[in-house]
Amino acid sequence: MTESNADSANEQPVFAAELFPYRSLGRKGFRVLLLISGAVCFMYGMFFIVTGAWPIGFFFGLDFALLYGAFWLNYRSGKAREEVTVSRTDVAIRKFAPSGRMVEHHFNPFWARFLVRRHQEIGILSMHIFGEGRRTDIGSFLNPDDRESFAKAFKGALAAVKQRI
Repeated sequence: MTESNADSANEQPVFAAELFPYRSLGRKGFRVLLLISGAVCFMYGMFFIVTGAWPIGFFFGLDFALLYGAFWLNYRSGKAREEVTVSRTDVAIRKFAPSGRMVEHHFNPFWARFLVRRHQEIGILSMHIFGEGRRTDIGSFLNPDDRESFAKAFKGALAAVKQRI
């Protein structure tokens, strides 16, 4: 094996994962929910306006606006994601904020340590990578089952890289 082939083999990812927050309500369900809640708010709002209790009618419009705003913020935060790759020479974590801003962290796989905080009843509370005086969290937005499977796969990848000296 030539030196360039050895370098390219070291750079090939042993592990790659893209982490996304889970959203239980899809876009179609969101539209249906807004349509139904909008119709109910409009109907009751108009009832109160027609009967002379017009301030109450406007509160139904405010309720609908707040519901829409809450779901808008929820879907915006769902744009966050993390890309995690492990190769023989690098552990790279790229974090993308909902605004599109990206922060990248690199660790030497031989010095990197993976810390998992657990609770007996809940499961994994947090996951962190630290090494060389730096630290970052991983998958803070994942649900408990996804945290478990990611932690198992990531630990295995780090162990595999460290064993191939």
